[in-house]
Amino acid sequence: MGACGILPRIIGQGRAAELLYSGRFMTADEGERWGFFNALHPAEDIDLAADRLAHLLADGPWFAHGITKTMMNQEWAMGIDEMIESEAQAQAICMATGDFRRAFEAFAAKQKPVFEGN
Repeated sequence: MGACGILPRIIGQGRAAELLYSGRFMTADEGERWGFFNALHPAEDIDLAADRLAHLLADGPWFAHGITKTMMNQEWAMGIDEMIESEAQAQAICMATGDFRRAFEAFAAKQKPVFEGN
């Protein structure tokens, strides 16, 4: 069901091999350390953590997020040379947006950018 192809890409070949050959379960702490999970939160903090992440994404450069998502999905099937070229083109597209200009100006002024999605 894809575990042999996906798991090594997430946690590495050695760790994936150990789990797949032994049949043991990965603990939550291992999963976070190995990059399988981004973070662990106590149950009572889940809503707050999710809300913070949602606001972080919503307040960010939406257009660039969309390009990043597209690139991440497409690059699974690319070789390294093709990846580099695709990302160079994606960067050029993103650098032509108003959000890039706002981010650059905010960086130069040592301020937080306010993105508008264009």
